[in-house]
Amino acid sequence: MNREQIRQYLFVIRELTGREIKRKYARSYLGILWSVLNPLLSMAVMSAVFSTMFRRNIQNYPVYYLTANILWTFFTGATNAAMTALVDSKTMLLRVKLPMSIFPLSRCCTAFVNFGYSLAAYLVILLVFRIPPNPYMPLLFLFAAGVFFFSLGLGYLLSVLYALFADIKYLYSVLLMMWLYLSAIFYPVESTTPAMQAVILRNPIYNFISSARKCVLYGTLPNRGEWLCMFGWSIGMYLLGRVVFRKMQDRILQKI
Repeated sequence: MNREQIRQYLFVIRELTGREIKRKYARSYLGILWSVLNPLLSMAVMSAVFSTMFRRNIQNYPVYYLTANILWTFFTGATNAAMTALVDSKTMLLRVKLPMSIFPLSRCCTAFVNFGYSLAAYLVILLVFRIPPNPYMPLLFLFAAGVFFFSLGLGYLLSVLYALFADIKYLYSVLLMMWLYLSAIFYPVESTTPAMQAVILRNPIYNFISSARKCVLYGTLPNRGEWLCMFGWSIGMYLLGRVVFRKMQDRILQKI
């Protein structure tokens, strides 16, 4: 692939990403502002419900929750959108000579842009709760990059499955519900049983969430095992997704 092709593909990704963002907020009066309001409203509800329950265990519960929620929302938004990318874009896919991988990639890029908007709400909350800045806070972007590649790899797999078996969309929604409760987003891991803790600690998304909380809330770095898990899951899932996607491209074209 030469430079001109790379430039063209980047242009297409940018255009597809922009189109998805415009389409998402086309009928909304507040538009992109919802990307800021949504995490704030979610935080307010969850704080009202759980802050008294975990008050003794968790300081600055709204920040604790929101740190996890913005990463979780990024992950679910990216994978759900990437899953239907090929089927939604089948007309363009059949008429225009573009790499099929661009379509799930553009959906994940859209989710990343929305994540960037939600950081505005996150920064406001950090200021409101007077979380002192520390040199490890910028690592949140590194963790978000890890979530991006993990989501992209899983998105490739889901897009293949959805093209061949549409019911995977409903099965994945059930999986996400279970995954949500196993990610310790709104409760401390220590409040669960040892067996449940062992399951949660092996959850790839929880590794990103826990590391982000450590850097932002407590000013500490993840340990070596957590770094290995994060990089292992993000790189491993991305490579797995790419390999399966490439092998299944011809079959997908025949199916859609």
